Amino acid sequence: MILQGAIVIRSTGSWYLIRTKEGEEVEARIKGKFRIQGIKTTNPVAVGDLVDFTLEKDNTAVITKIHPRKNYIIRKSVNLSKQAQIIACNIDRALLVVTISNPVTQTGFIDRFLITAEAYHIPVTIVFNKIDIYSEKDQLKLEELMIAYSKVGYHCLDVSAETGAGLTEIKEMLEDKTTMLSGHSGAGKSTLINKD
Repeated sequence: MILQGAIVIRSTGSWYLIRTKEGEEVEARIKGKFRIQGIKTTNPVAVGDLVDFTLEKDNTAVITKIHPRKNYIIRKSVNLSKQAQIIACNIDRALLVVTISNPVTQTGFIDRFLITAEAYHIPVTIVFNKIDIYSEKDQLKLEELMIAYSKVGYHCLDVSAETGAGLTEIKEMLEDKTTMLSGHSGAGKSTLINKD
């Protein structure tokens, strides 16, 4: 029997974790036909995909259909195939977590992300994290960047995932939304996710 309406919440190579309408999480794989259907990306199924599936006897699932995506965001594949990899799809909003120091997020990185998100019609909020550790010089740089990105239409927040400062607005924005979280390693994405 084909079941409908699950969402892919994790991708780990050839296996996926899907969440059913009832909230149950099930390990899933895809039918081989998806790999040969002329898909021009390295991954036929991405986090955020809405899928139909059948349940196997061992309580794993086989994805039988991928529903059309409302949007997606890609990056170029690291191999030489010139293909792209879908990072996530069906996104309501992206949060780009950046830091002025420890580590430094370069504006080139921010701008590339914003351009990609604009191309796929994904609204972005720039979250400047770690405000609790900034020096006076860092604070001036933070203000400068927040003014610059706000002037061109981006919503900016200054927060501390460590102390909880400024996180109320993020929690409100995330409610009932499919949100992509991006940023450099060490910028505090995991700390933000794990805050109550």
